[in-house]
Amino acid sequence: MKPIQVMGVRGLPLIQAGDNIAAMICENTTVHEGDVLCVASTIYSKSKGHTKPLLAITPSERAIRLGNLNGEDPRFVQAVLDASTDIIMEYPFILSELAFGHIGVRAGVDQSNIEDGMVIFLPPDPMKAADELREEIRTITGKCVGTIITDTCGRSFRRGQTGNAIGWSGMVAIRDFRGDTDLFGHVLKITEEAVVDEIAGFANFVMGESNNGVPAVIFRNCPAWTGHDNLYFTNDEDITKRVLKKEWS
Repeated sequence: MKPIQVMGVRGLPLIQAGDNIAAMICENTTVHEGDVLCVASTIYSKSKGHTKPLLAITPSERAIRLGNLNGEDPRFVQAVLDASTDIIMEYPFILSELAFGHIGVRAGVDQSNIEDGMVIFLPPDPMKAADELREEIRTITGKCVGTIITDTCGRSFRRGQTGNAIGWSGMVAIRDFRGDTDLFGHVLKITEEAVVDEIAGFANFVMGESNNGVPAVIFRNCPAWTGHDNLYFTNDEDITKRVLKKEWS
């Protein structure tokens, strides 16, 4: 097996609404058949105009209440509420669920890596976004690549943020080891490896979180894997979500 190579895509300008990020990436690097391309959700959302000025947002009574509770601008809180399909926890921060199944702090709404007075939203359909990006690269280069849309997320029980996959195409999310045997012949019963999150986490390390200017990362020579796409727990499976909602109900 060839060594896996990891390469940040440099030279991209600040992304504006209407930019073709697939074309811009292909102009700044060479993609190979079978590469996995990770793209920060921030630049995808900016290119598609998933942004809004705070001045255009009128906070509701709930947004004002939660803003006072958490020490946040009620207009920003309203943006979070608008992006959420369910509020799981209100304090000390808003933890919410989005329509595509992702659960994140403040619905992934962000004010970093965007102009002052603006908020940026996660893509409303990251799986479709990953499909479109993959198809555009195939059209431009003739190469079939895997694509992952990433976002930086906190996690329970540990300090610090990591990159997570919120959309992916050209691969399955989970490498399923169930039924395989370990080195001692024991049958594996529960091991399901979230490969897309592992790749997204390393991509986030290469991208950086401040002013690195590396919003896309290419992984080359990744071995193929098989499994499934059930990355998100169902409501019946998600014990943590049930406990938190019960606490705040």
